[in-house]
Amino acid sequence: MAIKPLHDRIVLEAAPKEEKSAGGIILPDTAQEKPQRGTVLAVGPGKRLDSGQLAPVDVKAGDTVLYGKYAGTEVTVDGTDYVILRAEDVLAVLTGAKETVGAAR
Repeated sequence: MAIKPLHDRIVLEAAPKEEKSAGGIILPDTAQEKPQRGTVLAVGPGKRLDSGQLAPVDVKAGDTVLYGKYAGTEVTVDGTDYVILRAEDVLAVLTGAKETVGAAR
């Protein structure tokens, strides 16, 4: 079964929770932070403006994005976890080499 988002919604696969701290300490489930990064799997056609025109979404499938900690809705389909969120909840698109998020706090 596939998920097809509507309007300005985005379906993404959240990055796995970090199980070790930067210093190598293994974190218990209760101390692991909710991921704020994910890979876009599907994008809706866009939001309908008051003028009737369609405003396309700025991200595409395959992009790695950052989103708000409490943004979106977590769903499970066929045993796989996804996050569905609005395009406005995406904070940034990551580009270039391998990024490390949260390393400089």
